[in-house]
Amino acid sequence: MRLALLAAALLSACAAGGSPGSSFGGSGAPLTGAYGAYLAGRFAAAETDTRFAADSMLAALRADPDQPELLNRAFLATLLDGRPEALRLARRLPENPAANLLLAGADAQAGRWERAEQRLRAMGRSGPVQILQPALLAWVQMGRGQPEAALATLRPLAEGNRLRALNALHAALIADIAGRPREAERFARQAVADQPQPPWRLAVLAAGVLTRSGRGAEAQRLLDQVAESGEDAALAATVAGRPALLAARGVASPTDGMAEAYTALAGALRGQGSSDFALILAQLALRLRPGFAPAVVLSADALGEEGHEEQALAALDSIATDDPLAPVVGLRRAALLDKLDRTEEAVAVLRQLAAAYPTMPQPPARLGDLLRRRNRFPEAAAAYDQALARTSQPGARDWPLFYARGIARERSGDWARAEEDLLHALQLAPEQPYVLNYLGYSWAEQGKNLDRAKAMLLRATELRPQDGNIADSLGWVLFRLGDLPGAVTWLEKSVELEPRSSVINDHLGDALWAAGRQREARFQWRRALTLDPEPEETPKIEAKLRDGLPGFPSSTAQR
Repeated sequence: MRLALLAAALLSACAAGGSPGSSFGGSGAPLTGAYGAYLAGRFAAAETDTRFAADSMLAALRADPDQPELLNRAFLATLLDGRPEALRLARRLPENPAANLLLAGADAQAGRWERAEQRLRAMGRSGPVQILQPALLAWVQMGRGQPEAALATLRPLAEGNRLRALNALHAALIADIAGRPREAERFARQAVADQPQPPWRLAVLAAGVLTRSGRGAEAQRLLDQVAESGEDAALAATVAGRPALLAARGVASPTDGMAEAYTALAGALRGQGSSDFALILAQLALRLRPGFAPAVVLSADALGEEGHEEQALAALDSIATDDPLAPVVGLRRAALLDKLDRTEEAVAVLRQLAAAYPTMPQPPARLGDLLRRRNRFPEAAAAYDQALARTSQPGARDWPLFYARGIARERSGDWARAEEDLLHALQLAPEQPYVLNYLGYSWAEQGKNLDRAKAMLLRATELRPQDGNIADSLGWVLFRLGDLPGAVTWLEKSVELEPRSSVINDHLGDALWAAGRQREARFQWRRALTLDPEPEETPKIEAKLRDGLPGFPSSTAQR
């Protein structure tokens, strides 16, 4: 939460300026062309369409070059789109934090280390700069040839600060470059000390430092944690790929270090939902280190989440095929291609990854997910078979694979094996509400194990009280048990939570009819027909509207 608030502070500062309502054309007469371009740019920026936002804001600024609001927004738009104009505009914004960070980076690239340090110190320690300033200052001091001063800047923060992992890592990297292996080793250990599951980049950099400090076995154990994590990044930490991963320093210069600091914070902020600020930081990193794969992946992820899949794919295309992150990029590419309905291309990418990494479960697991979403259930089940065959000694974290394969098998008509998978998933994760729900509902549909299903679904509703689908499952079990008042109560709640579900409205109609409330039942069935039911369900609902609910004579129902 704290990082998100700091991000908001920077974004508001970037957009600070005069009110457009009072600035464009004075007394209600907008400057020709400028206001329209401004509004178009604002809309594009809100949609994360960086290219159109930059074009529009620059056009508006050309029409009204001294308007503060336009200047700030044009700078931000050009920075996010990686335009060279951003640096020129930054020089006109002495109070803008992002502009000063960009200018400090430009000074560092040009070797103007003293000027870069002056800029960073002048920004003070308020707002988002308080997170980045120590690491950035330390790298600038390293650029000035002052490793002792750089380590002195970070040492107290690495040992007691809430952000000690970030500061300890950068202290380790600086000590490593400065040829101080014992200090580098100590700081690297501090960086991962509070990380039960260290992020990929932190683990790789710390492992490199430990390797060069003569602690190769410790470095390998650190990478083993990543490889066994089950995350996408595990593909970039395989034993076969480690020699190349550790062959060269991940951070080889002060500007590399500054880019690393920006990228680390961008990743943390994106995890908290601050994609806009993450994009700003990623662009600042790429200015210092063009083509830096972790920053490119962050940018592509943010763009993809905002619906700009083509732009995200173009960004990922800039990453070399021999980059350590290339297999992770492949997973991202497949997801983006599928979102663009280029499904066969996505399938081909995942099959290639599965062949290239024959011991890793992630590619076939992602393939199974893709095929299941596309209703290709037998193929999905086969892909999950492959993923589970690569999973030795499945544990609690592997329940999603059994759950997903259970769904694929059930939808393929193989209930016996589906039930085995769902029970196994429940054994691995007894409190997982989605497993409780799927298995309980499946039993209710078959009219078996109803008392156990009821108990499971009651627990699921405790775990997810606002989940309309789980409430529907419980209502449906109660209906099958003959508890009509309870069924109506839970199904009415379910419709409140998920009003546009055809299945839930249909279920409520059945319960109402059985409870003798015929008029209300017909209303729910008619509503279910308007909510895009599955093709095979439409004639069943129409038959109920015509003939009533089988087994419950209409003569007993309220008319």
